[in-house]
Order: sequence, then C-alpha cells, then structure tokens
Amino acid sequence: MLIQTISDFRRAMRYGPYAWPGGYPVFFIMEDGEAMSFSAARDNLRSIIDSIANRRGDGWRVIGLEINWEDASLTCCHTGELIPSAYGDDDNA
Repeated sequence: MLIQTISDFRRAMRYGPYAWPGGYPVFFIMEDGEAMSFSAARDNLRSIIDSIANRRGDGWRVIGLEINWEDASLTCCHTGELIPSAYGDDDNA
C-alpha cells in the first residue's frame, strides 16, 4: 500500500498489524527504504504524521505498508526488534 498522505497513514494504522484476509504480518517502509514495525509506528505517530504532512526527509516519513512474507531476519529500524514473517521463520531442521 502506497502512503502519500496523512489519511493514507491513518487508514493503514486502522488496518492493524496484520493484513486481512490472511493475517499476514505487515510493516511500514520508510522514505530511506528501512523497515519499521507496526508497534514502533504506533509509538511514534506524531513524528510520522509531521514528516508526512511536511514531506520531511528526517527519517520519520512513511511511504508504504507491506507484508513481510519470508524475511525472518527483518528488523525494525527504530527498535531493532524482529518483524514477524508470514513464512520465513518456519523451522525446517
């Protein structure tokens, strides 16, 4: 999902941390290509909304929402926490 406006971002936040249908985990894509977890975005709403509104290049501007399909090592650029994946974290040992 492309995020260009505050309304787009608010809509993405209303969807919650999982895509429907399917319940796949989602994450935000920042303007610099980094990944941000849904919880980190929720904790930093004001900074993100300000950056979107003013088109700032300060590292807080969200530009998209994506499903993490298979990257079991995807981490949040803000917290360093792992972002869950839909299929990449299966134990095949």
